[in-house]
Amino acid sequence: MTETNLPPLLLVGCGKMGGAMLAGWLEQGLSQAVVVEPHAASAAAFAGRVTVVPSADAIPAGFAPGVMVLAIKPQEAAATLPHYARFAATGALTVSIMAGRNIAGMQALLGAGAAVVRAMPNTPAAVRQGYTCCFPSAAVSPAQRALADRLLAAVGLVDWVEDEALIDPVTAVSGGGPAYVFLLAEVLEAAAIEQGLPPALARRMARATVAGSGALLAASAEDSAQLRRNVTSPKGTTERALNVLMAPEAWPRLMSEAIAAATARSRELAG
Repeated sequence: MTETNLPPLLLVGCGKMGGAMLAGWLEQGLSQAVVVEPHAASAAAFAGRVTVVPSADAIPAGFAPGVMVLAIKPQEAAATLPHYARFAATGALTVSIMAGRNIAGMQALLGAGAAVVRAMPNTPAAVRQGYTCCFPSAAVSPAQRALADRLLAAVGLVDWVEDEALIDPVTAVSGGGPAYVFLLAEVLEAAAIEQGLPPALARRMARATVAGSGALLAASAEDSAQLRRNVTSPKGTTERALNVLMAPEAWPRLMSEAIAAATARSRELAG
């Protein structure tokens, strides 16, 4: 992306995800951006490169964003979105990364004709290794969809679905997925310490094993099941461990229940 094909951008919320995405866009040539963030420290890293204001009414007069990114908590939507309806009404594309908030609910707050892309990125966007899945409202034009795709591709891979309801399980799997991977590193470390390894070594080993396995998975043409089998020698130590993890009542069932619970919560957050 270059400066010439990026319209002025309004970012509402500059927390960890909003900040990660903004950093990616600035790297790709974004030159005009206003960030609405009431907590100045959250946007301090971008001082001098974007205009930071504490609220919607402090947005500079005459600023006309081509795209508005909503990176706030879903619970804040009802009180926040009406303050930005004026931008949606003048044709700005709205890209929402709020978990659960559906397009109908957002259009009720922004205006029935608002062009809205519902997107769910994840935190590896901070190192440009994110994954985002999107769904566009009927009002989104092909050019606006292409713009959303370019913006989100600045921080990782992008896919689109044709059924908005699929964004809820996407939220459960990829949106929350990094937390599950970090939990794996956490419990590996704890288990290593239980077996007598020094804590510093256990942490280094767990982090390197998870990170390296992810890199191998990304680089390999084999599916994850085959990569697992490649590590598992018959009657060996890994097979013995997997007999515990893959028991019917263990990891597979627990992950299924966890994803179902997260999907249900995403649906509960719909507005």
